[in-house]
Amino acid sequence: MKPKIRCKHCHRQLSPHPRVKNQQFCGRKACQRARKSQWQRRKIATDADYRKNQQESSKNWQEQNRDYWSRYRSGHEHYRDRNRQLQKVRDARRRAKRLAKMDALKTKNDMIPGAYYLISIGDDLAKMDASVQKIFIIPDSYRRSCKSCKKGLDGHAGSAKVRCGIQEVCRHDVYPPLPGTDP
Repeated sequence: MKPKIRCKHCHRQLSPHPRVKNQQFCGRKACQRARKSQWQRRKIATDADYRKNQQESSKNWQEQNRDYWSRYRSGHEHYRDRNRQLQKVRDARRRAKRLAKMDALKTKNDMIPGAYYLISIGDDLAKMDASVQKIFIIPDSYRRSCKSCKKGLDGHAGSAKVRCGIQEVCRHDVYPPLPGTDP
């Protein structure tokens, strides 16, 4: 008698069927569906002909059922409402991506915040007029509290308070302090 094994999908113990070599799933419908789904993902990833046939089959079905999604949405209000909410999130992410400068660094950099000297290199290597530049790393988690705030990234614009709509809040409650700035 073979030792008991655990189903890969539901994690229940089962006695493997003697005629099924390397059994990993039990016979329940949900587990068999998961087994077939896993096989199909692997097959699509490794077999170009199978992948092409699946794409053509999907395309043919979509051409024959052009109004499927409009009928589905009209009959499933919860799906329609959830999709509207998720679309708002997707739109906000898309707008946020367009706000970034085109020349902004896209990968994580190893730049250390601090003061650096910028020296132009020309004929004369020993320049006395080097300019000091401060570099601040602004984390991705840094967000403004609302669109109406007109303060700079470091929160300095005259007073120590930031007016957001009607409520007045301390800028340190709204903005995390940036490295190298005085609170």
